[in-house]
Amino acid sequence: MSTWGQSRGKAASRRGGSSSGQRSEEEIVDISDESFWEPRPRDVNRDPDGAETEDSAGLDAFPEDVELVITSVMMLKRPKYRYRISFGVYSLEVHEDVMIKYRMIKGAVFTKVDLEEIVAADERQQGYADAVKYLSLKPRTTYEIAQRLGEKGWSEETIQDVLVRLQSEGYVDDAVYAQEWASQRVKLRGKGKLWVKHELRQKGVSKSHIEEALGEVSEDDEFESALQLGLKKWQGTTGEPLDRKRKTGAFLQRRGFSGGVVSRVMRELGNREQMHGMDDWDEE
Repeated sequence: MSTWGQSRGKAASRRGGSSSGQRSEEEIVDISDESFWEPRPRDVNRDPDGAETEDSAGLDAFPEDVELVITSVMMLKRPKYRYRISFGVYSLEVHEDVMIKYRMIKGAVFTKVDLEEIVAADERQQGYADAVKYLSLKPRTTYEIAQRLGEKGWSEETIQDVLVRLQSEGYVDDAVYAQEWASQRVKLRGKGKLWVKHELRQKGVSKSHIEEALGEVSEDDEFESALQLGLKKWQGTTGEPLDRKRKTGAFLQRRGFSGGVVSRVMRELGNREQMHGMDDWDEE
């Protein structure tokens, strides 16, 4: 298996949720102190008059040009690997990897500008998790992943950052994808190079990668695939020889085989059937 293929088998299972928002205490576990695993009473914030206040969730609510001190770090039970970071009455949620990278521990100080960078990093992490989950089902091209992430609502900037990361880690390689696709479709699926070329174009593969991939498929491999299909079609077709020839040739062309390959197949079938006139195939 290629390195690219092995990388695809290592699809990460971590999955991010929303980047910010308030959650009930039943969904979170406080890991800020030694009582991490013990039941924790509901925290209540109060204003100077003693009245209860709601936590302000979301980055937009954070004040500008103020040092914000982390007052608690809570691990969410759902979704996995996400944490709620509180700054007094303000809070946001991030992936575990992001939390570790930016050392978001109790007592750490940040500004709103710092948090904007962190939220952007968290969005990239979530987009990456979506992409890896999509790749875990089967190989995809760069274009297909970008389309998928766009449908999920990720920004163009996030999508491009995710694609760069996937490519650097070997999860995505359009050149290798095209080569594997072309080989399998011709040898195992009975498709001609013209058919495969059209498929790869639809998958957003570049012209250079397509040409290189099709160049790796030998003429003999394509001919053998066409011959097996042609023989099966010929044997299952009734009528006069010329009519059977027309139907068989047209069938092979619809499968994406070129006129040259079809002519070669018709000559071979003619030799096997000891028939003359099977080598003058004209493309329709």
